[in-house]
Amino acid sequence: MQAENRTQPKPGKPPVVNLKKPQTFFLANGLKVMVVENHKLPRVTFNLTIDNPPFAEHSKKGVDELCSNLIGNGNIKITKDDFNEEVDFLGANIGFNSHGAYASALSKYSGRVLQLLTYGALYPNFTQEEFDKEKAKLLEGIKAQEKNVPAIASRVVNALAFGTDHPAGEYTTEETLNNVTLDDVKANYAAHFAPENAYLVIIGDIKYKEVKPIVEKLFGSWEKANTPQVNYDVPQNVPFTQINFVDVPNAVQSEISLVNTIDLKMGDTDFFPAVIAAYILGGDFNSYLNMNLREEHGWTYGANTNIGAGKYVSKLKSTSSIRSTATDSAVVEFIKEIKRIRTEKVSEELLKDVKAGYIGRFVMQVEKPSAIARYALNVETEGLAPDFYENYIKTINAVTADDILNAANKYFLIDNTRIIIAGKAADIIPGLEKLNIPLFYFNKFGQPTEKPAIK
Repeated sequence: MQAENRTQPKPGKPPVVNLKKPQTFFLANGLKVMVVENHKLPRVTFNLTIDNPPFAEHSKKGVDELCSNLIGNGNIKITKDDFNEEVDFLGANIGFNSHGAYASALSKYSGRVLQLLTYGALYPNFTQEEFDKEKAKLLEGIKAQEKNVPAIASRVVNALAFGTDHPAGEYTTEETLNNVTLDDVKANYAAHFAPENAYLVIIGDIKYKEVKPIVEKLFGSWEKANTPQVNYDVPQNVPFTQINFVDVPNAVQSEISLVNTIDLKMGDTDFFPAVIAAYILGGDFNSYLNMNLREEHGWTYGANTNIGAGKYVSKLKSTSSIRSTATDSAVVEFIKEIKRIRTEKVSEELLKDVKAGYIGRFVMQVEKPSAIARYALNVETEGLAPDFYENYIKTINAVTADDILNAANKYFLIDNTRIIIAGKAADIIPGLEKLNIPLFYFNKFGQPTEKPAIK
């Protein structure tokens, strides 16, 4: 019997990608409109994005999520039932949140669908009945998560990494949600759902000259809100590697996250090296962490690394759900692999394969209207060079093993990392104490606490 050939095919020549540039215009209220004509299919998509800076909600945390859930859930132009029936009849997809709206439809219905989008987004009808329903759902969700170990771990990771006074670190509780009233939701909408930081991206079988007057008519009366700009302290990483432990007595495995905050912007010269480094460390099945923790040791179903990038401070997080008895051993291996990517050059073969994967995914995305809309928006909101995406393939191909090493040393701050572990103290702490890594204890909300009693 002939042996099966499992050799991976060699990457071919990188394709040339031609992205159509949007035609743009502004409304007097500040809304920027970008139109990309594409007449291949008789469809059109609308993406309305409000690019406000993040803001903390403090004692009323949950007000923005409630606002998000209520927008589009009834408007003052037509009844909720008539709205939903018409969307179904037109075969359209339409959705809303507190940071914008989205719609897609056949181009012959584009005018009416855009009008329906403005009904839901600009003329919401916030009723007490709908408010009570949505609030009850969120309260039920909070109760359901009380003993959910991944949910607890995620909350504590953000609370410790950013601080609970920071928009990225605060969390919703029953208490904060119960502080929110219908008037608070209305005030939140009035203050933040505004055109001065808004972008409308229109892509598809539509003509610029025809859609421009329609947009001007539908969005021209949208009033500015002079949305408040709030500055927050920059989150600080810890001065030394430490374990932050959260006791969850019902846990059957440990949630381990190694976290440090970073300030990585898409326009930075080391953006692609940092992203590729994160992918090699924990981005797919063959990543360093997954091959170690899952394949070599069998402690987990998977491990991954996520790197944040954008206008605001974000985080780098490597994480996995680990068998409780292997928690201390897994911590050692996590540290080992992060140190490896900071000190050992990635092989040219692996780097070539990872680049080919990125380029392949990018080329597939370019065919999707949602991706084109996102790219056009990113160029505007992230301050990217106009040819950022035209040069995407070339820029990735130019990344070297040295670039990845430098980026890993700049952003993968293992000496300033919190190792946040949520799990059953009795099963885990004795092993952790032998690692000679400073150990601090926190409750399920990221507040310092005493070492739990181990029975």
